[in-house]
Amino acid sequence: MQTQVNQSLLTFPRSYSLPKLKTLPLRDQPTYRVTFNVAACSLAELLAAVVGGPHQIEIAEGLLARFGGDVRRIYHAHVAEVASVHGVGQQTAVRIKAALSLGQKLHEPGDERPQINSPADAAALLQYEMGLLEQEYLKVILLDTRNRVLDIVEIYHGSVNSSQVRIAEVFKPAIQRMAPAIIAAHNHPSGEISPSPDDVAVTRAMVQAGKLLDIALLDHLVIGKNAWCSLKERGLGFS
Repeated sequence: MQTQVNQSLLTFPRSYSLPKLKTLPLRDQPTYRVTFNVAACSLAELLAAVVGGPHQIEIAEGLLARFGGDVRRIYHAHVAEVASVHGVGQQTAVRIKAALSLGQKLHEPGDERPQINSPADAAALLQYEMGLLEQEYLKVILLDTRNRVLDIVEIYHGSVNSSQVRIAEVFKPAIQRMAPAIIAAHNHPSGEISPSPDDVAVTRAMVQAGKLLDIALLDHLVIGKNAWCSLKERGLGFS
């Protein structure tokens, strides 16, 4: 008698399929790539190295698919949302969130106070974090007499326009810390860094207030995802 075989029994569950990691030569595996040339690694390879385990590649690909290939969305997502992706789980989600936050810490001032000698120096302090923000923020960098950073203070969270920004709030931290100079910066979540008429109007008001308070506004930066703009360099609001 001929025996019928249930074809479904021949299909391995997803969790038991041959991991992609096992199909790659050593030099193409994520941990090897990170070890020898981390700058050349793709986002999927970096995520896979953080995830670890035999199915690290599949999990990394699943994460990118779930969040549209945008690491900023993973950064802003709740741990529970990251953990809900197939194969991730709570511990791995926490590890991923920690790794992304650790990268951000590299761009914060350390024990040695950085000195601002150009708009590019100021932008370098803020670009990584502010470029990831999904809403508009206004921050000020407080500087001492040698243009060394005293602090970076968040002033507003939301729309930054001439009708909503109270100039007194912008200068309040500088007055409290007796900072002789500040640099203002806000982000454009759209990524478009061209200053708007409101940006210019706010800048002009800050310049005038700074003269009255004897606190110099050295620049006003617009920060995008991968670029920034100096209103001082463009002569907008400073004339």
